[in-house]
Amino acid sequence: MSAQREMKEKKPWHTPLTIIITVIGVIAIVALVTVAVLQNRPVPQKYKYGIVLDAGSSHTALYIYEWPAEKDNNTGRVEQKHSCKVKGKGISSYAAEPEKAGTSLIDCMREAELQVPTKRHRETPLYLGATAGMRLLKIEDSAASDKVFQAVEQTLQRSPFYYQGARILTGQEEGAFGWVTVNYLDDRLKQGLETTGALDLGGASTQISFVSRNYDISESPSNSVTFRLYGNDYNLYTHSFLCYGKDQVLKKALAHQTQSGPTKVQDPCFHPGYSVKRDYTSLYDSPCVSHMKPKGAPSEFTHIGEGNFSQCQEVVKSLFNFTACTYSRCSFDGVFQPPLQGPFGAFSAYYFVMNFLNLTDTSFPLETVKKNLANYCATPWNELKQRHLGRVKEKYLAEYCFSGTYILTLLTEGYNFTKEKFSDIKFIKEIKGSDAGWTLGYMLNLTNMIPAEAPDSPPLPHAGYVSIVTVIAILLFILLILCLRSIWPRCSKQQQIV
Repeated sequence: MSAQREMKEKKPWHTPLTIIITVIGVIAIVALVTVAVLQNRPVPQKYKYGIVLDAGSSHTALYIYEWPAEKDNNTGRVEQKHSCKVKGKGISSYAAEPEKAGTSLIDCMREAELQVPTKRHRETPLYLGATAGMRLLKIEDSAASDKVFQAVEQTLQRSPFYYQGARILTGQEEGAFGWVTVNYLDDRLKQGLETTGALDLGGASTQISFVSRNYDISESPSNSVTFRLYGNDYNLYTHSFLCYGKDQVLKKALAHQTQSGPTKVQDPCFHPGYSVKRDYTSLYDSPCVSHMKPKGAPSEFTHIGEGNFSQCQEVVKSLFNFTACTYSRCSFDGVFQPPLQGPFGAFSAYYFVMNFLNLTDTSFPLETVKKNLANYCATPWNELKQRHLGRVKEKYLAEYCFSGTYILTLLTEGYNFTKEKFSDIKFIKEIKGSDAGWTLGYMLNLTNMIPAEAPDSPPLPHAGYVSIVTVIAILLFILLILCLRSIWPRCSKQQQIV
């Protein structure tokens, strides 16, 4: 009997009281951790959407953006969900048939209806922003511009989305919103990092936007845009050059070469063997060059390629005015520009042209880039057509030599990206799955998705919170067991005496 009592004293962990306390403790820990996990677990995510139509000079594109449907929108990241390129040219090209500007959008709008959940249609804002193509049409024929917008609005108002209007963006807005997009997608604004400059090239205009420590706003107030984002102040320099998009600048280059009204033009910016009949009327149909049309010119001329890069660069340089400057420093055409600062992202036509030419790697010396472009320009036209047969439209294929030369000249001579600074440029199509361009920045601004002040954040992430609660619960349980263990032997002895 005494031996049995000794065994019980030596093994107090086997007493009913110990078992009950242990079970209760385990249940308490499991309950505590379960409550912590359930109370703070990530809720299955619901999303909100926004749609922006980029009505450019050469084409229109639709972008659908998606973000978490939280009470505080500022904590959710906006990402591109889908894009759709509208068939046909830009809406400004339908000036003579404005109703077609509206109908051209129908297919992409139907696609948007499938991409956005039906229950979200009525609350999804829909915007259309028109850029340089419509700015030129507004200058040339204001009434035609209004009719194009009326046709576009009729189509968009019939959509199930929350239509918020169509308008022409200023060049300054286009540049500034492009800068916001690039830096938002790269998380530079939220983290307060050094910002990336934005270089945008379209068909009718080009924009440069960047933050410079040496920018004195008082010298050129019209080029200044100030932002307060996530608690940081940004003084942005931005300028848009109308008529310096790749399509309009080609017209300017040809206009310079046809001032005397010749029937043949030997063009160093097109490939050897290239020969096409061009119409004088269509060449001078833009406000960028209409004032330059020679009197008594024939109806057409023969455009003949020579494929000489260095001569082509001289033609392009002649389009810039580097002498007229009333400021401390200028880019070209008398436009003020502060010293370049930081890295730059070059997108839109910058990327598409340089990517086709296989010249997006700016780690190569600038002279190597120029040499490779010179070799491309010297390629015979027939050889080039065979190489890209069926994959690239002849019109675009013929213009890549000129466009590449223009891009290099604009960057190096116009904006002053020296051979040392050229490597600061990164040619980009998208950032983290979203296209680089002004549309995202435009929507973020209109929906107030970027706060002026940095939003509050929880001190611990969900996983850290649960881990700490679990560890504390286990430690408390161990301490409880150790405390109780010290009184169990006495309890056993008292039961023995009885």
